[in-house]
Amino acid sequence: MSLPNHNENIQVDTSDEDSIFDVESIADTNLSIASSVRDYPYENGRRYHAYRHGQYPMPNDEQEQDRLDTMHYFFKLLTRGPLFIAPITELRQPERILDIGTGTGNWALEMAEEFPNAEVVGTDLSPIQPAWAPPNCRFFIDDAESEWAFPPHEAFDYIHGRVLAGGIADWKRLLQQAYNHLKPGGWVEFQEYEIKFTSDDGTHEQAAMIMEWCQKMIEVSEKFGKPMNIARDLSGIVQGVGFTNVMDDVYKAPLGTWPKNRHLKDIGRVAQKIVIEGIEPYTLALFTRILGHAREETEEYMEKVRQDLDLKCRSAHLYGRVHFIYGQKPTDG
Repeated sequence: MSLPNHNENIQVDTSDEDSIFDVESIADTNLSIASSVRDYPYENGRRYHAYRHGQYPMPNDEQEQDRLDTMHYFFKLLTRGPLFIAPITELRQPERILDIGTGTGNWALEMAEEFPNAEVVGTDLSPIQPAWAPPNCRFFIDDAESEWAFPPHEAFDYIHGRVLAGGIADWKRLLQQAYNHLKPGGWVEFQEYEIKFTSDDGTHEQAAMIMEWCQKMIEVSEKFGKPMNIARDLSGIVQGVGFTNVMDDVYKAPLGTWPKNRHLKDIGRVAQKIVIEGIEPYTLALFTRILGHAREETEEYMEKVRQDLDLKCRSAHLYGRVHFIYGQKPTDG
């Protein structure tokens, strides 16, 4: 497992090597299952969740599913393969695993393969998971912010959530529910990234539109009531509800192919794709619903951000920080 060192400066690649990202190198699948909650609303050309409509600002269409699949690949690149950081096998092999906001279900499906004797449960607002799954993996429509319906005798050994920021209003309540539904000695883990970029050499100041967009997303998400930039505060919340052995492992994730290190360059390629494709789904609903901007005005703004990103991803040595926060329920809890 790759151990992060967020204090280490990333060396810049000064060669003229072609930095074009081969999109076709990332496998993409469009997965869906039949469900009674398929009456999806459409807004500004994108499709959104029908269940709890309006409470989550991100779309759920095939375009977003492709981005989520790429995001799954990105997180595995960061850790060089492992799906989790928490030492969940330290005391025993997990018997029950919960994935909150499972999305396309990739993480849950791979965990079911890695732990064939465990029952893996994935929950999400939309049934966009595959119709096929290992017999030990099940998906349910549920809202993580509502009261969890799992009975006490179905407690989990490990509860996981990834990139939930922007969709959660009360993180303390969410963490308390996770605590209540874990077995003593069980682990919780959240993987979240900061909604801002920086650099080690000050070149982030060249990317004015990108910096402005990040700040606007932080402000509008707070106005919406579900802040996106929660990653740095999450370990304190985890600790505050009673978890012990709380850790916050932080990875630097370059944006673009400017790093000299080959592995970091690969991460940067994928990160650039994710951010470029993520500008619209992150911005569109919040700007039109919360700020009252017209669609045309929002599209013009998003295009300026994308252009700045295209131009500056090589000269501005941008990176973001990705947090892997995990903690253990006391064995006597």
